[in-house]
Amino acid sequence: MRELLAAVVIASLVALLVHSAKSTAQSGYAALVRRVAPSVVTVLVQEQGQGAGQRAADRALANSDYDADAAVREMMRRLLSGPGSNPQPGEGGSALGSGFIISADGLIVTNRHVILGARTIRVRLSDAREVSAQLVGTDAATDIALLRVNLAHLPALRLGSSERTSVGDAVIAIGNPFGLGQSVTAGVISARGRTLEDDPYIDFLQTDAAINRGNSGGPLLSVDGTVLGVTTVIFSPNGGSVGLGFAIPAETVATVIRELAAHGRVERGYLGASAQALTPAIATALGVKTTDGAVITALEPHGPADGALEVGDILLSLGSAPVTFTTLPKIAARLKPGSRVDAMIVRGGVRQSTSLTVGRLPDPTPDPALTGGQDTWVPNLALGLANTTTEIRKAIKADGETGGLIVTQLRRAGPGALAGLKVGDLITHAGTKRLTDVADLATVSKPSSQMPLLLRIVRDGSPRFVALTGSEEP
Repeated sequence: MRELLAAVVIASLVALLVHSAKSTAQSGYAALVRRVAPSVVTVLVQEQGQGAGQRAADRALANSDYDADAAVREMMRRLLSGPGSNPQPGEGGSALGSGFIISADGLIVTNRHVILGARTIRVRLSDAREVSAQLVGTDAATDIALLRVNLAHLPALRLGSSERTSVGDAVIAIGNPFGLGQSVTAGVISARGRTLEDDPYIDFLQTDAAINRGNSGGPLLSVDGTVLGVTTVIFSPNGGSVGLGFAIPAETVATVIRELAAHGRVERGYLGASAQALTPAIATALGVKTTDGAVITALEPHGPADGALEVGDILLSLGSAPVTFTTLPKIAARLKPGSRVDAMIVRGGVRQSTSLTVGRLPDPTPDPALTGGQDTWVPNLALGLANTTTEIRKAIKADGETGGLIVTQLRRAGPGALAGLKVGDLITHAGTKRLTDVADLATVSKPSSQMPLLLRIVRDGSPRFVALTGSEEP
């Protein structure tokens, strides 16, 4: 009888599990999405005007024969700009990202790169209302931004714990990919503790839930509706999702937004030192038997560690924390700016201690695409010119050049257009004179067949000379 009763109980449990699995398969994540989707918002940004030089480089790339993907990138750029956005030269365009509400009184989390360079920020709620948003603060190290809208009684999501998740756990991502509108994708946690080269301060969650441009700032959620992370970056050879998405863990987000809400910024420690991993070969060359620690490769002049550390030192620990090349940025960032910290090093094969005053991690330099300035009209050549940056020259395949001016606009039948110049051409020399600033050509004399102007240009990576005469080239 006891065996029969046990068999009945087991059969009932199996039937219950099968029914539950069928119910989940039939319903999917519909109930979960209905509950959490009202808390996910679209972030609409009116961007600052792009520099004239960068605009010219973008146009040159879009029209280039050597870049087969340029047309696709230009189409994606237009799509990402959102409906009705057709910025004129010198004006800003609009861009879309995602975010989510974390407090009923109007605090919203998104990515810093979503709102970077914004002139205005608006938030579109799930009920289609659009409201202005104020920037509370941003954190460059983690790419988190905190916004506030002047609304109350909003549906808020709860930050959970990514530490309680395991590889293989089911997750969903909600956002606004490519500006198409709120979309839901599902997948699993693919890996934990991923460190990306450009983001050494974060141990990312990896997921195969589809994440595309426009999803940035949206939530990655567990099946109980708590936020496990903020979707922020993808690895992709083509710009679209290939199942390699990354999210900033909820614990990191919670710490950052607490600081942003209180102070508008996050203070982090900074050493002003570069390092590399200590390999067995390097350890042998330095006369040590251990491969623990990190080798100091450079020091910022007059920086926090200058004088306390030397190039070639093996840094073993900061305070009580053992150091490796991988952990050094995180350990340094957790130090309080202005505090003194003891460091254990090996110098010349001798283990010793030193101390230094921790600096403050500086903000990153501005995006060169937004600092290129306006162009200058050269009336005697009937063309516009702008100064270039290293990034602009690299974009137009002229990274071997150390300077030059980029053509930003041309008047039909003007001397420049008649000589065959194009927008995106890099002008490096007038005659034998190297050009470093638009002022070098701003007052040039009008060329003629008797007094032509010789210009050296670089187009599609190839340099050549062009003579401007004011007449169409034969």
